[in-house]
Amino acid sequence: MSEYALLELLGQVESAEAGETFRTFLRGAARDLILRVMSAEVEQLCGPAWHPDKSGGYSRAGSAPGSVIHEGRHEALKRPRVRKVKGCDKGTGACEEVVLSSYTAAREPGELHAMLLRSLIGGVSTRNQQRVHPKSPKASKSSVSRLFAEEGARLFDKFRERSIQRDDWLILMLDGVRLAEGLWAIVALGVAEDGTKHMLDFEVGASENTQVCAALTARLIERGFAPKQECRLFCAFDGSKALKNAAKKQWSDAIFQRCLVHKERNLRQYLPRRDWGEIAGLMRRIRKAQGADAGRKALENLRAFVASRNAQALASIDEAGEDLIALHLLEVPNTLHVSLLSTNLIENSIRNIRGKTGRVTRWRAETDQPQRWLSMALTEIERGFRRIGGYRDLSALASALKKEKKREEKAPKSATHHPAHVDSRLFCGM
Repeated sequence: MSEYALLELLGQVESAEAGETFRTFLRGAARDLILRVMSAEVEQLCGPAWHPDKSGGYSRAGSAPGSVIHEGRHEALKRPRVRKVKGCDKGTGACEEVVLSSYTAAREPGELHAMLLRSLIGGVSTRNQQRVHPKSPKASKSSVSRLFAEEGARLFDKFRERSIQRDDWLILMLDGVRLAEGLWAIVALGVAEDGTKHMLDFEVGASENTQVCAALTARLIERGFAPKQECRLFCAFDGSKALKNAAKKQWSDAIFQRCLVHKERNLRQYLPRRDWGEIAGLMRRIRKAQGADAGRKALENLRAFVASRNAQALASIDEAGEDLIALHLLEVPNTLHVSLLSTNLIENSIRNIRGKTGRVTRWRAETDQPQRWLSMALTEIERGFRRIGGYRDLSALASALKKEKKREEKAPKSATHHPAHVDSRLFCGM
């Protein structure tokens, strides 16, 4: 169909049909263009049809059914065939068929694979890919599964090989996500002085234990993660001893802030529902307090209220101690409280991980399947990261985290203060 015939047809159909008619025309035009390119390659190898070039060693061999990929769809066509004449077995007449480079390029599935992966990451299961891409035989469940296995392995290698070295890391958060019974992943998130968040790494294990957490922190060190020079590391954690011990083993002078959200949930387990409102109000006072004195006073008010209610709740507060106000003790602006007095930064990422991996019904810990899915999920989650709230005051946190330099004790210069330097002449005549 010519362009003029297309214009005439578009004027006769409704707007809903016009779009499909135009797209059909474009697909046909693309198919014709591909055929012309393949014909040009055949002519280059074999010479013109009316005057074949026998010296080149190639000859035409008719045509065969084939297909090419255009806009993620397989378009059927008849492809030309070429055989290599030189080197043929004259007794049997067997000749080697030449694969046209233009036909190979037209069948390159890169864009189609990208479309299938985007659909999979977007939430379309492998079973429903055929409904999203009905014209593609590559959209079968098994084909998409194999494709994701290959792409997931590549993503995992890329995720682990990327550099995490920076000279302005201030904050580290660790948390665990349960994938299945007996299968956990510990995830590490870092925040730099400019307020940007980054998914650093993860470790898969049987539980959220010290061994798994230690393996993760050790690999962070190996990959170059370190706090800003002459600064301690600020760590927010949910109360897990395994997470704290693993971080403390690598960064012994780190500051540990206990998550107030987790602590409030913990206190509610010991107190009747009628006290939950008062607990929430006392926690808000801690969050709004500015500085060490105000933080200690707000924490003491919370402790006094809980002490008159439940001994176990009081023990829970005393167990956490001043870790609940570690950020206050640094005397930083309370604009940072909304981001750093809880583990919400990494908890939100954990929730998104569950959303990305929720379609997995059977986790295979004996393979690299968990690593493939986690690499995909963390890479996609990181794309949507923004700077943390109050990031403009992170420079104040960096100043507060600076290590205090020890004063060097100078040896006394006066000889009279050291017995070894007493003048021996003083003892003459004794």
